[in-house]
Amino acid sequence: MSIVVADNLAKSYRVADKAPGMLATVGHFIHRKFKTIEAVKGVSFTIEPGEVVGFLGPNGAGKTTTLKMLTGLIHPSGGRCEVAGFVPFARKPAFLRRITLVMGQKQQLLWDLPAMDSLRLNAAVYEVPADVAKERLGVMAEMLGMSKLLEQPVRKLSLGERMKAELMAALLHRPAVLFLDEPTLGLDVNAQSAVRNFLREYNQQHGGTLLLTSHYMADITALCPRVILIHRGELMYDGSLEGIRQRFAPYREVKLELRQPAAGRDFACYGEVVLAQERDVRLIVHREVLTTTVQRLLEELEIADLSVTDPPIEDVMGRIFEAGTTVPKTS
Repeated sequence: MSIVVADNLAKSYRVADKAPGMLATVGHFIHRKFKTIEAVKGVSFTIEPGEVVGFLGPNGAGKTTTLKMLTGLIHPSGGRCEVAGFVPFARKPAFLRRITLVMGQKQQLLWDLPAMDSLRLNAAVYEVPADVAKERLGVMAEMLGMSKLLEQPVRKLSLGERMKAELMAALLHRPAVLFLDEPTLGLDVNAQSAVRNFLREYNQQHGGTLLLTSHYMADITALCPRVILIHRGELMYDGSLEGIRQRFAPYREVKLELRQPAAGRDFACYGEVVLAQERDVRLIVHREVLTTTVQRLLEELEIADLSVTDPPIEDVMGRIFEAGTTVPKTS
């Protein structure tokens, strides 16, 4: 049985439609005009227990709105959703004990109190017994390297340390479903890695289901075998991460190191030029002409080194969202 179900889920907002300027402002008081913004347009997907799924899209695609509907923060305009057997917007206590929502730009810890005080408060709110909470906090603090920091006021913690404490607060009641909205936002490389490792271990040890949004593709490639792409409120793709490259990237990246700088040379005849600077050249070449193009490069240029790789997943995603093509689910 699926633990997360979104069936033709939709959300629209009625907002004021006012032109700029003083006259328009005065006229707006007399005769108000409104327009409808469709943030999410009939999105459907299911997630099985224990899955780790990346939920991706550009800014304004509808990701956070979808997460808010799945966690019961806002009511859908259409369709239905179900999480852990509950209708989210009913906000039943039993449902709230089964989920958590972590937003990288929001915090639940009390700013001037030690982090441990907020953690103890969360334990009381979720009715976690004191001895159980102490054990769980000890394990999480050890995993995240936070054992010596929880008695400090939150305002004295670094951004990465605060995010780790936020995760501890969010997972103290051991939820079955984790909704994570940019959990590594603004963190340095080491802190990002620590958060990813912690989430991976939580999934493996407790079977937690994760739905993760992130603009850091390292988060997605490290954690998510499956991804869901959303763009302009519509589902574009639902399938494996590797399937994105196979379906949307019919090209390879060719990297060249020339023996001599090729100042003024036009490399567009070989493919799409990504970089041409001094002796370094990067080209995008379609797979069907890859072999002949590489032969031409070797024959026509003085090359010190040449490599052929799949394009970075960030580039592939950018091309997908630029094209805006919706495709059916694939395995």
